[in-house]
Amino acid sequence: MSDIKTFSAEIGGKTLTIETGKYAGLANAACTVRYGDTMVLAAVVLSNTIREGIDFFPLMVEYEERLYAAGKIKGSRFIKREGRPTDEAVLTGRMIDRSIRPLFDNRMRNDVQVSILVLSVDQENDPDIPSLIGAATVLSMSEIPWNGPIAGVRIGQIGGEWVLNPTTEARNKSDLDLILAGSADKAVMIEAGAKQISEDIILEAIKFGQKHIKKIVDLIEEVIKATGKEKINPLANAEADEERKKVKAKVEAFLTTDKRNSIFASPAKQDQKTAIEALTKELDEQLKADNEVSKDMRIAGITMLAEMIDHAALTYVLETGKRVDGRAYDEIRPLSAEVALLPRTHGSGLFQRGETQVLSTITLGGPGDEQTLDGMEETGKKRYMHHYNFPPYSVGEVKPNRGPGRREIGHGALAERALEPVLPPKEQFPYTIRVVSEVLSSNGSTSQASACGSTLALMDAGVPIIEPVAGIAMGLLVDPNKPENYKVITDIQGIEDHSGGMDFKVAGTKNGVTAMQVDIKVDGLTFAMVEEALAGAKKARLQILEVMKGAIVEPRKELSPYAPRITTLQINPELIREVIGKGGETINKIIDECGGADVMKIDIEESGLIFITSTNAEMATKAEDWIKNITREIMPGEIFEGTVTQIMKDRNSGSEIGAIVELAPGKDGMVHISEFASARIRAVSDVVSVGQKLKVKVMEVDKERGRIGLSVKALGSESDLVIPDSAIDNSPQRENGFHGGNRRFSGPPRGRGGRERF
Repeated sequence: MSDIKTFSAEIGGKTLTIETGKYAGLANAACTVRYGDTMVLAAVVLSNTIREGIDFFPLMVEYEERLYAAGKIKGSRFIKREGRPTDEAVLTGRMIDRSIRPLFDNRMRNDVQVSILVLSVDQENDPDIPSLIGAATVLSMSEIPWNGPIAGVRIGQIGGEWVLNPTTEARNKSDLDLILAGSADKAVMIEAGAKQISEDIILEAIKFGQKHIKKIVDLIEEVIKATGKEKINPLANAEADEERKKVKAKVEAFLTTDKRNSIFASPAKQDQKTAIEALTKELDEQLKADNEVSKDMRIAGITMLAEMIDHAALTYVLETGKRVDGRAYDEIRPLSAEVALLPRTHGSGLFQRGETQVLSTITLGGPGDEQTLDGMEETGKKRYMHHYNFPPYSVGEVKPNRGPGRREIGHGALAERALEPVLPPKEQFPYTIRVVSEVLSSNGSTSQASACGSTLALMDAGVPIIEPVAGIAMGLLVDPNKPENYKVITDIQGIEDHSGGMDFKVAGTKNGVTAMQVDIKVDGLTFAMVEEALAGAKKARLQILEVMKGAIVEPRKELSPYAPRITTLQINPELIREVIGKGGETINKIIDECGGADVMKIDIEESGLIFITSTNAEMATKAEDWIKNITREIMPGEIFEGTVTQIMKDRNSGSEIGAIVELAPGKDGMVHISEFASARIRAVSDVVSVGQKLKVKVMEVDKERGRIGLSVKALGSESDLVIPDSAIDNSPQRENGFHGGNRRFSGPPRGRGGRERF
């Protein structure tokens, strides 16, 4: 513990503290990062051996939430241990990965694992920024080769003023939520959600963020100076290996100019893929037949071939001024848009850009279909969900389907973020909305195609969105020998994404940006590169919106006939228990008698707002009337046709004293025996029976005692009750009897639960 060191700086009006030497002593490097009362532990480990037989850098970023950090216990009755990461945790892990990965040498084959454990959350400061800073710090401290340090900040804008690392409450008020990772002069990762913000404001936000990033980078430099280890070079032996040099020479000789050109002879992705596979197979056979080449070096040779093909694509574009498919730098591939493709869905849209094709569908549900959030920070409900599926056939491959991975969750979240700012408020459109985007064919930027397809589907479903949203991905080609020689390209396809320097996704409306996500493969983007990419994305976005307008101009005025209809009622919150009934008896009866749970859903909020969701208009009206009757205020003078539910008897004598009549569900009153006719009757059962319909007039409402007094005789000629002569009591009137004609009875006592129960 004697090696504990603490480093602090004021960032955004709060203290950022990095502490080393206290925890996780067996990791290559570890530290804690605290911001406010939010605290995370970051650790990194490098494997001692190379992972054989792979052609990629095996980096793993594990971001783990613990509910104890927020003082919570898992809501499930049966499972209290944290399980599968929440979507928010997956997205944070992806954000950290995308920030640190570009600064590694991708030729490394040693496993590197960065682990982030959230220890404390103050519900004000999101742990994602401290986690990114922690990851950058431990990589910078350790002996692992990494071209850092970098840092990250979150930028918001409230009332035109910039806010650095806004609290959760402030973020809800902000027009922009932008995370920037990088150095003081270069960006390595950008992620943003915005309320139709102009490109100029985005650029101002990046400038603002980079000024503050420098201060955090300086703090990390202090940590490195005090605790940093000397960097190792796991590639040193491989680079000096004579066998590797010989294999590289063989691959270079194999990949002739004619073979390079054969790859780009056709603009179709499948043709290029087939050509690359053929060359890979041919080289593999040659190396197998070469006795001088070991199995490991044969695998390394295949990797070299892929790198050379990427470089060939890059060189081809920079030298010829044309893309590998013949397009100009700012040219979009052919576009098409359609709606209403599926007969029974609530809405559908098909968007295609080149060989990228996405089908999006909409399902509308009631408020009860909202997703319940039960995470470390997330609580409450979520009414809009965007789910993204990427089946293997979309890229012409065969592999098992294991459910959505990090990529699918990330792409779905990006498209969801792009569309959230244009959705109507719940008060205007109370539906729960689920969008599912199926990638049917992929050759570049399916996430932005999902945003386009989902816009089409939302409008087809009749969701009154504020503005249509479209998205595009921009790319970057940089000459490795002359970094100043670069080209920003519009609408990247697969090979350009793989060989290029960035994937710069921008979604928005004609008015401004709603979402951004920027990943890079170079050591950083200059401000000029970002500015050029935003300008190109805006130009492309407006072109795409025009094509989408050709399929559907505005949201349909009517919902699909197969979509449920929602009726909204506002009742006095004090009457909620009347609608629900004892143990849910009343509400369940309404649902059962109005089509059942498959047809009818009723959601009641604490404010007294009731949502009736039904696929049957007649049943919806029936349920609405039922609830109105339950919650209506009965007034003296009103006339009802109710049902006799009970003959009341005197507790002492057993004589019949009146009849209980149900005026509406949950609303009962009593007709005293003296209120059936002007003459006295012998017994109530002589004139009415249980189950009989009876027309009555309300004479008195005692709200304090919960009693309603009814009368039949007050209807006069309007009464349809026939009193038989045999029911008339002609005996002398008793002075003290309960038959006294002038005695008033205001109804039976109130039952439990606030209802008029007898």
